[in-house]
Amino acid sequence: MPLNWKQVVSEIPASVPLRAARALLTTLAVIAGVLVSVSTASAADVDAVRLWRAPDHTRVVLDLSDAAEFSTLSLDNPERFVVDLSQSRLSTSLSALPLEGTPISRVRSGIRQGTDLRLVFDLIASVRTSVFLLPPNDTTGHRVVIDLFDKTPTAETKPVLSVESLEGRRDIVIAIDPGHGGEDPGALGPGGLREKTVVLQIARRLENQLAKIPGFKPMLVRTGDYYVSLKNRRDKARALEADLFVSIHADAFREKSAHGASVYMLSTSSRGTTSDAARYIADSENSADLIGGVELNEMDRDLALTLTDLSMDKSLDASHELGELILEQIGGVARLHKQKVERAGFAVLRSPDVPSLLIETGFISNPREAKRLTAPEYQDKLASAIRRGIQSWFVRKPPPGTLLAWQRKHGRREVTISPGDTLSEIAERYGVTVASIKTNNGLSRDVIYVGQTLVIPEA
Repeated sequence: MPLNWKQVVSEIPASVPLRAARALLTTLAVIAGVLVSVSTASAADVDAVRLWRAPDHTRVVLDLSDAAEFSTLSLDNPERFVVDLSQSRLSTSLSALPLEGTPISRVRSGIRQGTDLRLVFDLIASVRTSVFLLPPNDTTGHRVVIDLFDKTPTAETKPVLSVESLEGRRDIVIAIDPGHGGEDPGALGPGGLREKTVVLQIARRLENQLAKIPGFKPMLVRTGDYYVSLKNRRDKARALEADLFVSIHADAFREKSAHGASVYMLSTSSRGTTSDAARYIADSENSADLIGGVELNEMDRDLALTLTDLSMDKSLDASHELGELILEQIGGVARLHKQKVERAGFAVLRSPDVPSLLIETGFISNPREAKRLTAPEYQDKLASAIRRGIQSWFVRKPPPGTLLAWQRKHGRREVTISPGDTLSEIAERYGVTVASIKTNNGLSRDVIYVGQTLVIPEA
């Protein structure tokens, strides 16, 4: 009498580990002289469906209880994209997905051939697709990642060139990179606090401050809650022709007592790593692509990057000098984890021709520090300290062809008063005294007005 396999599977106690159950089924199959696919023992549940919109694509992530094979199909008239998951079932709702602003009008599901789950994405625009399976890691289980890329990509944001820029007085471009985003929350703090949220807030404050300074053009690498791979973060900075790449983070450590801000630069070898803590944090940050969802072959290509380019030597020297100035400024508003710029093999800093720094604003795993990192006033102070360090270095060593280089050559720096400017803030910004600004511009009072141009004396 042939075995009733459905009955056999149903009678295996739930307490039996999955591996043991599969071994038992395999043994029974051999005894019975039949060939059975063990994967039929249990279906993969789609426990959650998550969606994020980025400037040029929409990402959908399926959280699975187990690995599952999949196939895809594109259909037109009307446009649809179909994902079939073998021996799977949907254990969540699709009704709450944030579809506004995406090329997806609706997501439907159904069962085909009795065991397979079909997901249908109804589209309102043509897309280019990429679908891949990611294995489990320390924080997530099996995932199917569905990327729907806009066929008409959003135009890359480029620095706005003024007339002065065209005359050899361009702005200094600062690429500000808020770490993590989207599926990758970064480090987690008390009460579900997420690193990706805190660092985006600090990065926006830094952007706002730098934008007020003539001669500087800050650009955010990530402007919302979506994931950008480590390689693409570097690539965006290079596409912007950035003069500096600065990545903002707020990491966690094994001990909750760990505290203090740090500034890191790239080490091109394992021997160059300055401490065990630096190595730990670099490993943590480099694992972001495993969590954020990057196709494995893309990661392999990135990890194959060689660092033998001699052009990197100059950018590393600049990174170190600039990092020391930023660290000094941060030390005036926050406790420091280390008193010097540390080095480690951060993948996001591997840009051979752009000075690059990673700033850990504090440890979000420390309850006291996490509370400070969420306070708007403290975020402003941190942003101001980073801004002063950046500004101080570029005033001393302005890149050729920039407004600051022109001002240095002609012995003058000018600032046009914007709404909210005060003499004391301008003095702090340029590292001079209020009295020297007043003397240099013939001011008898502290009163200034919007549109007024002031000549800033040498510090």
